[in-house]
Amino acid sequence: MIAYHFFILLFVWSYWKTIFTLPMNPSKEFHLSYADKELIEREPRGESQQDVLRRLAKDLPVYTRTMSGAIRYCDRCQLVKPDRCHHCSVCDKCILKMDHHCPWVNNCVGFSNYKFFLLFLAYSLLYCLFIVATDLQYFIKFWTNGLPDTQAKFHIMFLFFAAAMFSVSLSSLFGYHCWLVCKNRSTLEAFRSPVFRHGTDKNGFSLGFSKNLRQVFGDEKKYWLLPLFTSLGDGCSFPTCLVNQDPEQASTPTGVNVATKSIENHPFPAKPLRESQSHLLTDTQSWTDSSCSDEKGMSNPAMTIEKEA
Repeated sequence: MIAYHFFILLFVWSYWKTIFTLPMNPSKEFHLSYADKELIEREPRGESQQDVLRRLAKDLPVYTRTMSGAIRYCDRCQLVKPDRCHHCSVCDKCILKMDHHCPWVNNCVGFSNYKFFLLFLAYSLLYCLFIVATDLQYFIKFWTNGLPDTQAKFHIMFLFFAAAMFSVSLSSLFGYHCWLVCKNRSTLEAFRSPVFRHGTDKNGFSLGFSKNLRQVFGDEKKYWLLPLFTSLGDGCSFPTCLVNQDPEQASTPTGVNVATKSIENHPFPAKPLRESQSHLLTDTQSWTDSSCSDEKGMSNPAMTIEKEA
């Protein structure tokens, strides 16, 4: 009974947080002013409009592009989309680090509640497995006529089958999202790789297993299993790797994928983040120090840095 109530308490707590945590939207820096909105509306769609958007986005930490290489802009919300942000047609708003809109929780799963969603899957799976394990002996007795001939034995059979089927579906879904966390991808990015200045790179946000895990669950391991918000960053900007190699991805002629990043105006690291500080997104001072020191001493020909004018 103690184990049962432990699992169901964490399951309900995580489910509640996933449902009632409001998705985070881009900050005001990404929204267009009234004058900029009028300017965008006057300009015809094409290169002239992109010139306006490039001017607006030059001071923003925006590194992803559309498939055609244009600045990602949302017509409905009238804002420059931050990296990993997408417009949800159900919520009718842009969601930071949007993973998907989940009908089971009637909410968008994104930066603000992705950890809660993972814990909800984990605890619901453990809850169903616990039911299967404790009901198994009575399920066997049902087929061996070891139970009293009452209607309760049909309840036992239904409970076992329902818990077993949910365990199978939840295990596949939870395993898939664990793989996404290890690769630092969202469901949308798994289907369509993010596009950077140098081109498509499905591992553009991957920092290595440990840092990918901490980006979702935080630095404090004692809070990892509790549905409390501990994710790193603000959801509007994310560090990227300048050098990515993945055995699943075909190598380029030089054997590496080179990502480009602006380092003149933004305190982001100018080296592969596998070598950077443990605080991925919050310690801006350490990013600045790392950028300056690396910019002076970098001599690896496998890495190039593109500076914005």
